[in-house]
Amino acid sequence: MIITHITLEIEKIPLRTPFITALRRVDDVENIRIAIHTDTPNIGYGAAPATKAITGEGLKTIAHTIKKSIAPKLVGETFELTGLLKLLHTCCKGNSSAKAAVDMALYDLAAVSDNSSLVAFLGASPKPLQSAVTISLKSPQEMADDAREAYGRGFDILKVKVGGRDGLDIARIETVREAVPEARLLIDANQAWDVDESLHIIKAIAPLNIELIEQPVVGSDIEGLRQITEKSPIAILADEAVFTLEDAKKVVENRAADLINIKLMKCGGISRAIEIIEYCRKNGVKCMMGSMLEGPTSIALTAQLVMAYSDAFSHIDLDSPLLYKKIPTGTGLQFFNNTITLEEDDIYSLYILQCSDNSFYTGIAKELDKRLDEHNNSPKGAKYTKARRPVKVVYEEKHRSKSSALKRELEIKKMSRSQKERLISLQQR
Repeated sequence: MIITHITLEIEKIPLRTPFITALRRVDDVENIRIAIHTDTPNIGYGAAPATKAITGEGLKTIAHTIKKSIAPKLVGETFELTGLLKLLHTCCKGNSSAKAAVDMALYDLAAVSDNSSLVAFLGASPKPLQSAVTISLKSPQEMADDAREAYGRGFDILKVKVGGRDGLDIARIETVREAVPEARLLIDANQAWDVDESLHIIKAIAPLNIELIEQPVVGSDIEGLRQITEKSPIAILADEAVFTLEDAKKVVENRAADLINIKLMKCGGISRAIEIIEYCRKNGVKCMMGSMLEGPTSIALTAQLVMAYSDAFSHIDLDSPLLYKKIPTGTGLQFFNNTITLEEDDIYSLYILQCSDNSFYTGIAKELDKRLDEHNNSPKGAKYTKARRPVKVVYEEKHRSKSSALKRELEIKKMSRSQKERLISLQQR
């Protein structure tokens, strides 16, 4: 199996309400979705959102890195996961979000080539996940109203964004707790406090049954984080302090935090996340799996990674799809309240037929050989192909759900003939 080309598309997904933190405001998820194509029907998908506030990468930077630095290293290579991951992570410095998109696409390609889900490829079974849901940074009363509304929709783990730099963070937390006394509360300051302010706020909210406080001080202040962790009765979670395995080692060795927040966009993808997970598990440190307001492709793959290493995680923050105005189909995930489950794999083929008059026909099938026979020999064949027999398969893609195959079918049907011909030629059937 040889990598033939890598394609990119920009997805824009509206949110139900703006996502507001101490660092940014987002109204829509903007996401680059990539596909690694091969000379077989197997395709691997990955994705990365704009993460400029954290990694310095906007969509243009991510796209440029993939096109100019990563794709030239991978295209033409025979697929072998370990070797390709090494090529990816040594092709350029930094650019962790761009690398994350390609890293997860390589894992996805390995899994689909094995006719399995990612969680099965990693040697585990699917299991339900309970994700926190974000309450954006607003006035105390607005946040209380949002928390009450979210809890009423079945979201009982709430991640409360603070760091308003207006002296109202204690009021925000107190008001939210009063509004949802039964909810599990996680507090995220997004690096907005200093050590003294952190300790002052922690003392005030200690009676409120808060499960953790995430990254109270700037990520580079490991000593400040250590001082807070040493004195805090509430667990402290390191987020922006940990991008790489070396960062995780520094935090753990200095006892600078009780928990580590792993995000694929920070560390560079599934392979790098596994390194951090295994190190933390070996050292008895629990993790949170976080996300960066991502699209459904990366959330689905991240969720399966968590399922495969579920014992390593005390908290999960994969709430992006729960914040969309409408959850897209074909994600491979199902959502009930804040519970995430994996759909059972049901492989469908997206195919292009070449008809006797040299025209193309695009369709999907669960059993392609059977469907091809119907197109050629049965009344069950499509009306278009009945008049143009015999037909032959010239292109095929494997998809893990009917909805995903249908979505791709619509995309290909909109292509010009020359675009379809290029797609066919690249697969070299």
